[in-house]
Amino acid sequence: MTASRFVAAIVAAQVLAQIGTFTLPALLPGYIARWSLSGAEAGWLIGAFFAAYVAAVPVLVALTDRIPARRIYMLGTGLTALSHLGFALFADGFWSALVLRLVAGAGWAGCYMPGLKVLADRLEGAEQSRAVGMHAAGVGVAGASSFAVAGALDSLAGPGAAFLFGGAAALVALVIGAATMPHDAPHREAGRSSPALLDFRPVLRNRAAMAWIAGYTVHTWELAALRAWGVTFLAAGIAGHGAPTWLPGPSAIFTAAGLLGISVSLTGNEVAQRFGRLRVVTVAMGAGAVFALLTGSSALVSAPMAALCVLTWNAAIYLDSSALTAGTVQAADKDRRGATMGLHSMCGYAGGFLGPVIVGFALDLAGPDDWTQWALAFGHLAPVTLVGLWVVRRLGRTR
Repeated sequence: MTASRFVAAIVAAQVLAQIGTFTLPALLPGYIARWSLSGAEAGWLIGAFFAAYVAAVPVLVALTDRIPARRIYMLGTGLTALSHLGFALFADGFWSALVLRLVAGAGWAGCYMPGLKVLADRLEGAEQSRAVGMHAAGVGVAGASSFAVAGALDSLAGPGAAFLFGGAAALVALVIGAATMPHDAPHREAGRSSPALLDFRPVLRNRAAMAWIAGYTVHTWELAALRAWGVTFLAAGIAGHGAPTWLPGPSAIFTAAGLLGISVSLTGNEVAQRFGRLRVVTVAMGAGAVFALLTGSSALVSAPMAALCVLTWNAAIYLDSSALTAGTVQAADKDRRGATMGLHSMCGYAGGFLGPVIVGFALDLAGPDDWTQWALAFGHLAPVTLVGLWVVRRLGRTR
């Protein structure tokens, strides 16, 4: 199989594995009403996915330095399918949904970085960087599309149909991975022993890699918070202020935001290669902090203003997405690439767990009838992002 076809097959599998991941955030307003969830409970249902990912990813990705990543990927896609099918058939409240969200997070831990490592191990240099960018774009397109797909299937056949679709797509991803991914174990140079499975100390000493990992942590914190609550925020804005007839529904708006973000992400990676990743990351994080404040306050103005701020903020978040991941991949020691990428994901998705949960607690703190709740909920991301930017620049200067 040629390199281009191999990349296309892996990206297609990742799209199918990812397509159902954001079904719950897309349908969250309905589940809040159906199960009488508090903001904190809703936040935990979203955050549980990231918590399970954080727990599973260091083991699963580090194992790809020892055994074929294909095996880990098949496990991940199997768990992903199980979680979606289980949600469609058995979830009936907070606790059953929480268990299935934990399974979904563990499944994605076996799909995301192991799939990316399969690409990174086969390619080098600019070809590798562009493949990483395509991988990020494919995952992003699937994540964005999942909002529209879930909304459409919910309208046609109910929320269960949306989860059934996600489960079926993950099973197809499993088949693609089994058919195309290499069967051989990672090659290791003669005389070099395998690193300890969960020994991240060499990665922590790699200051260049840790700069990008710090940036990715804040990036995912911010992105997960907006993805988890974006549809609910837009629905609240439309319910509170009304909306002109030309304004699409919340799921369609957020799909548009995600697709716009993908184009920005690809552009950001190419610009980063030409002008420097640190510059792109500085612009993206600075803009993200500003729009975190503006978006929360836009709920006080109008639904179109809220939609515009969501679109712009999401674009700012995506600007450094590919650049951060590509930076970690290229800064990693080749024999510890799996462990480095595992730490990258673990730290990033720890931020992804915190973002949705803190937003949920902030909404409960302000109260359901107080419009300043969204300014507090989204506004907390501004100082988080700026602190992250300071860490990135401090570590980045040591490169």
